[in-house]
Amino acid sequence: MNARRSIAAAAVVLAAPALSSCGFDAPTEQIYNPTVGVFDKSGSVELLNVLVVADAAGSGTVIATLVNSDLVNDDALTGVTGSGESAEATFEVAGSVDIPAGGLVNLAEEGPISVDPADKLVPGLLIPVTFEFERSAQVTLQVPIVEQTDEGPYADVPVS
Repeated sequence: MNARRSIAAAAVVLAAPALSSCGFDAPTEQIYNPTVGVFDKSGSVELLNVLVVADAAGSGTVIATLVNSDLVNDDALTGVTGSGESAEATFEVAGSVDIPAGGLVNLAEEGPISVDPADKLVPGLLIPVTFEFERSAQVTLQVPIVEQTDEGPYADVPVS
């Protein structure tokens, strides 16, 4: 009788990891982006929560957080351009956007980027935007367009 109990206990101990449903494909192990904007972490400058806030007149502002993961070298945003169907859009960076080594810049607060496209910016659509940096590789993203409203998270974003 004791041998049966020992075998049963050993079987339970050995089966527990297989039956626990834990693994590398568990939802808690997956990257989850709870925001509206898009992310890119391919270069030394990471682009976080990139989106365009548009007003009713069709102008907008690109906002994002730029994180320099290089702990030694500073970087800078040198240009923002439209690509593809947004190639005719005009992106204007307000001043120099320097990104310190190991630091970050929030474009909604420092150096907003205004957008004046040939056509209206339509909330709910995507606009291809290319970001160019002094040191990091350029990045092109399909950036979502959100509507600026009187209330909500984008109410205070300046739109030209």
